[in-house]
Amino acid sequence: METYEDIVARYFSKEEIQSVQNMHSHLIVTLSVTTEKQEKADQLKNELLQLPNTERVSIIFTKQRQNPLFDKWQIKGVKKIIGVASGKGGVGKSTTAVNLALALANLGQKVALFDADIYGPSIPTMLSFENTPPVSYDGKTFEPFENFGIKAMSIGSLIDQNTALIWRGSKACSAIEQLLTQTNWSDVDTMVIDMPPGTGDIQITLAQKLKFDGIAIVSTPQDIALIDAIKGINMFAKMGIKILGLIQNMSYYICPHCNEKAYLFGENGAKNTAAQMGVKFLGDIPIDINVRQNADEGTPIIAKLPDSPTTKAYEEIAQKISNLL
Repeated sequence: METYEDIVARYFSKEEIQSVQNMHSHLIVTLSVTTEKQEKADQLKNELLQLPNTERVSIIFTKQRQNPLFDKWQIKGVKKIIGVASGKGGVGKSTTAVNLALALANLGQKVALFDADIYGPSIPTMLSFENTPPVSYDGKTFEPFENFGIKAMSIGSLIDQNTALIWRGSKACSAIEQLLTQTNWSDVDTMVIDMPPGTGDIQITLAQKLKFDGIAIVSTPQDIALIDAIKGINMFAKMGIKILGLIQNMSYYICPHCNEKAYLFGENGAKNTAAQMGVKFLGDIPIDINVRQNADEGTPIIAKLPDSPTTKAYEEIAQKISNLL
């Protein structure tokens, strides 16, 4: 019986095949070819999808170069890169990324935040540069936005907020590369990247092309979110990226009248999952209406309410992450 590798080898040479990985019925084929061979890759993808126990197939193209040192994207002026990821949408990943970036800046670091959530960019709204195009002094590179003591850039600043990006993975990845590498970041200690939710083509390409110092996974306590969080942990770990730990968002609600905690989505789900997976539990973020209100108003809670319990929770997590870098 033919293996996955045998089938791929019928379409591409040994030199063109970088890896063939099967992750929970998601087959990932990485090829050192350009998208000029897209038609052949599509034929391969269609054949692989016919195989039993294969639910998804991702074909990743990488440009073959003589010097492997240049395979990684070169982001000038950035010392360390961490990703904030989630297995699924709706768990507060972007809000967590923004507040963690501000919390790291409060620790005395020079911080940049890059919005790689290309199909749902929300960083411009949360950092108050929505509908404001970036500045370019030379027509070739962009100047990052600077609000609340951090630098930031997002694809959302280049398009109308109501425009849906109908881009395939390769085009989206190309846009991310251009924006990352053609922004004048200057002197940055830590860059926080708000990753797209899930484990698709963009996440895989970012994992391959960036030298991450670690990934923090955000989840809510409920089982349905944790199932996908586990997939994210497994994917990044399998690609050799350090897992900084698991953040439990929307952990509990504190009643303003009796001050009792209500565990609306279950208690300690992410903490228990972290223990089972052998990764660090970074901390709890409570359900706080101020987080939502201030994000919508473009003033993150850390900037607006620096002494709030929720701000302290973000700062404690940021300190733990900083200690791991």
